Amino acid sequence: MPSNTKRSSSKASKLASETLRTPSKSATAKSLAASVLAQTRTGKQTSAEMDALAGRVLQSEKYSDDTKALAGSVISQSSKDR
Repeated sequence: MPSNTKRSSSKASKLASETLRTPSKSATAKSLAASVLAQTRTGKQTSAEMDALAGRVLQSEKYSDDTKALAGSVISQSSKDR
């Protein structure tokens, strides 16, 4: 698997951390948050499954602005090959 040179921003990382610590946040938001944090200081790459989830979140009206911000961060880290 190729290394990812893109990194999550500090703003996205802070939002992800807050999301994971908030019990009322949805499983979807927490999954996206975990992906954002995994890419904060590592070369890890977004999986195809997380790309798909982030895409669904961005196209839906039922998710909060914070969840969409996390989804946008995940998408911005995705591989150009997909």
